[in-house]
Amino acid sequence: MKFLLVLLLSLLPSQALAAPRVTTAAGAARLTFNLPGSKPVDFKASVSGTRLSVRLSTPLKPERGLLTAPGLKGYVVEPGGKLLTVTFASTHRPQVQLLAAQAGQPQRLVIDVLKGAAPPAQAGAAAVARPTSTRPSASPRPLARPRVVIDPGHGGRDPGMVSRYLREKDVTLAVGLRVRDLLAARGVDVVMTRTGDYHLSAAKRADLDARSNLARAGTVSAYISIHVNAGSPNSRGVETYYFGQPTLGANRALAIQENGAGSIGQELTRAAASTAQNLLGDILAQAKLSFSRQLAAKVQQRLVGATGAPDRGVHTNTFYVIRDPNTAAILTEIGFGDSAKEGPLLVNRAYQDRVASAIAGAILDFLHMKK
Repeated sequence: MKFLLVLLLSLLPSQALAAPRVTTAAGAARLTFNLPGSKPVDFKASVSGTRLSVRLSTPLKPERGLLTAPGLKGYVVEPGGKLLTVTFASTHRPQVQLLAAQAGQPQRLVIDVLKGAAPPAQAGAAAVARPTSTRPSASPRPLARPRVVIDPGHGGRDPGMVSRYLREKDVTLAVGLRVRDLLAARGVDVVMTRTGDYHLSAAKRADLDARSNLARAGTVSAYISIHVNAGSPNSRGVETYYFGQPTLGANRALAIQENGAGSIGQELTRAAASTAQNLLGDILAQAKLSFSRQLAAKVQQRLVGATGAPDRGVHTNTFYVIRDPNTAAILTEIGFGDSAKEGPLLVNRAYQDRVASAIAGAILDFLHMKK
C-alpha cells in the first residue's frame, strides 16, 4: 500500500515548491521562481496599471506574499498555480523572461522590476519589444557636454549590403556625417567611428572591437550604429535594435550579416549570443540595458514619423558592436537597400536629411536637449 501511494504521488503534476528568490541592485529588483520538470515552459505576460499578470503552462505552488524590495509590493500565485500576479510601484516597470536550465539550475521564471519605462507586455520567451512612452526621469542625467558615438556601419573593404541602387557603407556614412553635424551644432561632443570610406581593421573582429571600444572612451551617453537592411524587392520599413537574445521578428541571419557575414559573422554572432545569455542573469546589466531600450524606442518612433516607412518595431538581437551593456547602445536599420521603393530613396539627399534629422532629434530627446 505504501509503495502504491508513493507511485500515485509521483504521477501527479509537479509544482515549484519554493517562494521566489529576491535580489536587488541599483534600485532594481529581481524575482526568480524555480520551475519544475525539464519540459520547456511557455508563458504570456500582460500589464494593467501596476499589476503584472503571468500565465504559465506549468503550475507553481499557490501562495501569496508581501515584498519589500525596491519597486515591488507583493505577489499572488492563484489556485491552480498557472496564474501569477505581481504588484509593483508606479515608478517601476517589469520585464519577464525565462532562463534555461543550466549548470545544475532548473528552468527559472525571472521578473526584473526596473525604474523607468518598459514595454507594456511581453509574451513568452519570444516577446516583441515595442516603442515605449518616454519619461524624463528614466534617462541618464545629461553631462555638461554629452558625448555620443556615431557608427556608420561597414566601410573600406567591407561594403555591407550591395544592391543595384546602393552600397550600404556609402549610405551609412552620408547619414552618419549629417547626424554628426546636427548634434555638434547643439553642443554635443560627437565621436565618429569613421569619417570616410575606410575600415578600422582588416580583421572583422578587430574592426568591430575598435568601434565598440569607443563606447568606453571617457563618459559616453549614447552609441548609435547606422545600417541598411537587406530583404526582397518588396521589403520595406525601419527597425531598431538593442542588445540581447533575439526576440520574435529579430532575424539571426541579419545579425550574422551585420557581424561580418560568412564564417566570421557566424563566429561573432555566437560570441555575442554567449554574452547575451550571460547578461540575462545579471540584474544590474539588465537595468543598464533599459536605457538602450529607451533610446531604441525614441529613434524608431522618430524614423517612422519622419520617413513614413512601415514600423517594423524595436527588437533585441546579438549584434557584436553594441554588446557592451554599460552604454546606451543601439543599431538602427534605416531601410531596405534592395527594395524597389526604399533603395532609390536611401541615396536621395533630401531623404537622407530626413533620416539624419530623425536620429539626431531622438538622441537630443534622450539627452533631454530640446531639438
